[in-house]
Amino acid sequence: MEFNTAGLISLQDALDKMRAHTPAKTEEDVESLPLAAAAGRITAAPVRSPVFVPPFDNSAMDGYALRTTDLHDGAVFPVAGKAFAGVPFHGEWPAGSCIRIMTGAPVPPGADAVIMQEQTEVTDAGVRLTASVRPGQNIRLIGDDIKQGDSVLAQGVRLGAAELPLLASLGVEHVDVYKPLKVAIFSTGDELQPVGTPLQEGQIYDTNRFAVRLMLEQIGCTVLDLGIIRDDPQALRAAFEQANDFADLVISSGGVSVGEADYTKKMLDELGEIGFWKLAIKPGKPFAFGKLKKAWFCGLPGNPVSAALTFYQLVQPFIAGLSGHTSWTMPPRLKAKATTPFNKSPGRLDFQRGIFSTSASGELEVRTTGHQGSHVFSSFSQANCFVVLERERDRVSAGELVDVEPFNALLRS
Repeated sequence: MEFNTAGLISLQDALDKMRAHTPAKTEEDVESLPLAAAAGRITAAPVRSPVFVPPFDNSAMDGYALRTTDLHDGAVFPVAGKAFAGVPFHGEWPAGSCIRIMTGAPVPPGADAVIMQEQTEVTDAGVRLTASVRPGQNIRLIGDDIKQGDSVLAQGVRLGAAELPLLASLGVEHVDVYKPLKVAIFSTGDELQPVGTPLQEGQIYDTNRFAVRLMLEQIGCTVLDLGIIRDDPQALRAAFEQANDFADLVISSGGVSVGEADYTKKMLDELGEIGFWKLAIKPGKPFAFGKLKKAWFCGLPGNPVSAALTFYQLVQPFIAGLSGHTSWTMPPRLKAKATTPFNKSPGRLDFQRGIFSTSASGELEVRTTGHQGSHVFSSFSQANCFVVLERERDRVSAGELVDVEPFNALLRS
């Protein structure tokens, strides 16, 4: 594996490098699951329909089934029987008569049209038609929606509330899916304390590992949480080795900057290979990507906003690729009018947290959540989008157009 680690690289270059090193899936990555246990999993092969949908010719209306060869001016059709959904008509059907039929009921053999009941008059002698009838009218033909053997889901599709009921409607009992991605996580830093532990002077809570674990579980990963690793090379080496033995992907938080106690980058140099570790984005410049002996590695910055942003913009699509999710995409960016200023200096692509909405006139507009420091994690709870400001753009005044990227379900349900 060859990388070029010189200088800052753009977000797109980083994504391209990560995507280029996504390994292909193998048979060992596949398992067959009952449909009820497959929610959130990714299809490992195209799913083909074992049946026709609809499985028989059926009525699209409540009305009367007819043979169009029986039609003539002034005809009155005695009712020879009834057909209901789940209860077909099987009796004798004399020429010149009709069958009362309900929506979804099988069309009797020989019938080639159904007239809706609103276009008829019922008399003592039978049913009189008040509208013209054409062959095939109001009949849903076998296989009109799905034919037996048709591919109904492609490989690489996440199974959710739209896909699983479709498979259930076809009688599919089991589906081949990829096994969940195994991810090991840990945070580094002597200043960190787990949530629920009293803080001493100079200490902060380990927000990043808590957030990363939640996001990983939300996208269906199996997580090994190695906790907080102190700023000690031996402890960090042991964590890396344990993570590499377990995981497909290792994610750390902190330790990828240039401080004297930032050992993660140094350890990665010894135990694996660094792909890149400096991005031309704000926040999130010190993000590391590379390969250990077995597992891939993503090193998130220590600041909470930087960690969440780089996970969202870089790790999330990388995990989608590792998981075999070929249909995954980021939300499209939209143009919106800024209703507040956005402070920025040229040099890096800037992701600021914003609140977008639609004005009374139907125009998309966006405002800032306020202070955009990389430690202000509360901005995520207030925001519903990133305001994406181009690398060379300067301060944005109210009234200017900006790009907004709505949060997906990872940050906003």
